[in-house]
Formats: sequence, structure tokens, C-alpha cells
Amino acid sequence: MTVKITYFVHGTTIDNEKEISSGWKDVELSELGIKQSKELPRQIGNKKFDVVFCSDLKRAVESAEISFKGKFPIKKDKRLRECSYGDYNGKSYEIVEPMQEKCITKKFPSGESYEDVKLRINDFLIFLKKNYDGKNIAIVAHKAPQLALDVLIKKMTWKQAFENDWRKRKVWQSGWEYILN
Repeated sequence: MTVKITYFVHGTTIDNEKEISSGWKDVELSELGIKQSKELPRQIGNKKFDVVFCSDLKRAVESAEISFKGKFPIKKDKRLRECSYGDYNGKSYEIVEPMQEKCITKKFPSGESYEDVKLRINDFLIFLKKNYDGKNIAIVAHKAPQLALDVLIKKMTWKQAFENDWRKRKVWQSGWEYILN
């Protein structure tokens, strides 16, 4: 059996619009992010999910609730949080982005490494396999957990995941598919 995962990134936040890397800073959706979340159900059509999991950070919870409340059960899970940039939570992209590849195994000061995120996501995938085998689930979360899925499920290196990140190529889509065997 397999778990079919559709991954959605939370809507645009007020920090995104200011080119700020929020990390664990709990920031709200912008007007654009609210609009994106309202439009998502139309973009995905008749897709059905057994459950929608979301990060417990406000931007992911808001996105999940606007898009899916009343349609599918929604469960918050802190393992789906963005990477903690520690002292760099809420700092500009110009500061955080160049540090990312250096922080694959080395933690951001007072924060996490991407390997820490991978461990959280691996634990979440073990939970899914045990409890949702044969199910179709959605995840609403952030950049680092999505890249961790690329590493864990698609067997990319972190370097490949960063290079292939849709954010760099500006190729957003309404959901990314993963199959957990």
C-alpha cells in the first residue's frame, strides 16, 4: 500500500511581500495570501482527501482553514513547521537565503539545520505510513518540509532540492504530488 500526498504551500504572507524569511516567526497571511487560499479549491477541482495536515504556524493554519475547512478534517502538526532560523527568524531573504546550503548539517544560530527538519519530516512520514496507509492526504506547510520530502521521497540530495526548488525558478503550482511507499 501507499500514502498519496498532495503538498500545498501556505498562501503569501506579509513577510513574503517584504522579502522576509519568517522561519518560526508566526506571521499572518497577506490579502494576496487570503485570496490564494480562497482560490485553491477551485484550482484543484474535485480532488478529495481523507485528511489535511498543516503546520501549527498561523500562516499554514489560516491557509488550510480557508481552503479546506468544512470539506475535510484538518489536523495541526508541529513537525510540519518551517525550519527554525533561530536568530535569523524574521530576517531578510538577503541574509537567510545565502546561509541555507551552509545550514544543511550546521544549525542556524539558536535554530535548526535542514537535517533537523528532515528528521521531523521522516518521523511524520513514519506516522503517516502507520496510520494512513492507502489514504489520500494533503499537507499545507512551508519550504523546508517540502524540500525534506524531495530528499526523503524523491531521493534528491539537499543540493539538488535547493537547486530544483520551484521558488528559485518561479514555477508555483497548485499542489505537488508525492507517493509514500
